[in-house]
Amino acid sequence: MSRRRRVIHKEEKQDSRYGSPVVARLIATVMKSGKKSLAERIVYTAIEETRTGTDAVDPLETLHKAMDNVKPRLEVKSRRVGGATYQVPMEVPPGRQVALAMRWIVGYATKRKNVPLMKALASELKEAAAGQGNAIKKRDDTHKMAQANRAFAHFRF
Repeated sequence: MSRRRRVIHKEEKQDSRYGSPVVARLIATVMKSGKKSLAERIVYTAIEETRTGTDAVDPLETLHKAMDNVKPRLEVKSRRVGGATYQVPMEVPPGRQVALAMRWIVGYATKRKNVPLMKALASELKEAAAGQGNAIKKRDDTHKMAQANRAFAHFRF
């Protein structure tokens, strides 16, 4: 008998400016200590900065492209079989894909020292949309780990 309970899914919130649930989740990821207005200011400024001067690309399009590029398709999870622990490659559910992508982008933006978070987040989003940067490297490392451990894929339950 399973000990897990049913997951209660909340409805997706939308942000006030763009009406996008992706931007609302990004604001929640950036937010620290409940300072939502500061997180909104950081995210909105970063999204507007992704729009480069000459080309009139929709800033939300850049955000969505960056998210799609960073989302991991596979990851490894530890499974204990017998006395040994194996790194078993698993497909990542869609909700977790988005959560990991946002966490990686925001995490690498905050690690950039001597740069305001607004500019760091904007440059991280631009690089991710272009298919390069730290978050893309993290995704590739995750995929390589899953690829290297695909011999243990039969331990998937």
